[in-house]
Amino acid sequence: MDYTMIFKLFGGLGLFIYGMQLMGDGLQKAAGDRLKKILEALTSNRILAVLVGAGVTAIMQSSSATTVMTVGFVNAGLMNLFQAAGVIMGANIGTTMTAQLIAFKLSDVAPLILGIGAVIVLFSKKKRTKDLGDIVLGFGILFVGMSMMENAMKPLGELDAFRNLILTIGQHPLLGVLVGLAMTATVQSSSATIGILMALASNNSISLNAALPILFGDNIGTCVTALLASIGTHKNAKRAALIHLIFNCVGTLLFMCAFGIVMKVIPMLGGDIQRQIANAHTMFNITNVVVQVPFIPLLVKFVNKLVPGEDEDLNVLKLEYLDARLLETPSIACGQVVKEITRLARTSQKNLDDAMSAFLNYDEKLIDSVFEKEKLVNFLQREITDYMVSLSNTSLSEQQSQLITSLFHVVSDFERIGDHATNLAELAQYKKENNLSLSSDAVSGLKSLYSLAKESVELAILSLSNLDFEAANNVLQIEEKIDALEEQLRREHINRLNNRTCTPEGGSIFIDLLSNLERVGDHSDNIALMVLDIK
Repeated sequence: MDYTMIFKLFGGLGLFIYGMQLMGDGLQKAAGDRLKKILEALTSNRILAVLVGAGVTAIMQSSSATTVMTVGFVNAGLMNLFQAAGVIMGANIGTTMTAQLIAFKLSDVAPLILGIGAVIVLFSKKKRTKDLGDIVLGFGILFVGMSMMENAMKPLGELDAFRNLILTIGQHPLLGVLVGLAMTATVQSSSATIGILMALASNNSISLNAALPILFGDNIGTCVTALLASIGTHKNAKRAALIHLIFNCVGTLLFMCAFGIVMKVIPMLGGDIQRQIANAHTMFNITNVVVQVPFIPLLVKFVNKLVPGEDEDLNVLKLEYLDARLLETPSIACGQVVKEITRLARTSQKNLDDAMSAFLNYDEKLIDSVFEKEKLVNFLQREITDYMVSLSNTSLSEQQSQLITSLFHVVSDFERIGDHATNLAELAQYKKENNLSLSSDAVSGLKSLYSLAKESVELAILSLSNLDFEAANNVLQIEEKIDALEEQLRREHINRLNNRTCTPEGGSIFIDLLSNLERVGDHSDNIALMVLDIK
């Protein structure tokens, strides 16, 4: 066996996959938040969902990545099964772009493309220009890898064992489907295995009747990635992965049943065998979508039967909006991080309300609820922070990178607001256990200070979730009122102590309450300043 051939094949395949990834990352960064807006525009309209799936896959250069991302969207509640089905079908159309590009045979000019891309990346100062350079560089690397694979596979056509295998596949098309399935399941990229197939075709080492069953099998093999990604997800995410599998299995079955017709139609479209393989890939996926789109409701019903029931919400300590699969699209992940932080903020806000209510009108159940919710606050703070660390290591734009850096501080501020709520609950317990009381003037002052602190938290949450700059400015104004009122209440407290209208024990609780509420205002102020920095 010639090991040089194997080394060249693996090297070429590695460059091919890396080129696709680099080109996809460059396109994603260039697209930026537009990718998020495309998804947000998605409705239950099947045709629109298909177009979105095709467009996103054309950007990401991988139907597997789009499908895995879709599983993540469903798992995070961003998308329902009807939308997911359309996106998955569209992804299969989008992935045909790679095969069509390969068929243009740009291997001769690939070094020039690669050189241009390298110059742009190395010498450009603007980030957007560098993103463009990544696209060009990835495009060049892809074709250099393709050229290496073609050269590596030239000797294969002369091997008797390989010729016999191709003859066998030609006589037994189902064997070809299994070969394609196994190849793609191993490499985890249908574009890569189709690239290998077209490299073989460039040397006339494989005939069309042997290549097409392998091509159809590739489409089933690519489902393995999504199925693996659905492990440990909600039931709807598992259903989305099954939709992908069923869709491609049905398409393969239809095309294998009509194999004789397909073999007559493809050559009629013209082109050499590489172009014919690319055309067959495109025709397979477009036809498959046209045939199956009308049956999306039935497909959804079927997967609901295969995976019955709803998820049991046994554990409240879980993320609702974040999913590791969303890291494939940083612009989407950034938006989801803000949603999860808003959830953390709402939990801290509710704890603050319950704790103050428990202090003013002692309620043991409310106090227990505060301590229980504090566990969720701490869990969310840890998990969101870990997620943002992972997100920071992805292909973020400069603006997204600055946003995530700021959000690290915001998470900490909202978690500290939760801590102050816990402090209030502990003070309520202490007040009850020691049978302490506050004067009516002290209670009235606390209510006024709490009202301002509560308003500052609500406006801070609003400013973050909607990037509402007016709300952020209002927080800064309220903070000044909080500081002024706190100083006034401290002075009044000292006067009450001097006049012996309150006890020192009750007074110490009063001062602690003032400090905690003033700190709540400080944390709201920090969040508002971060939002204004974004502006």
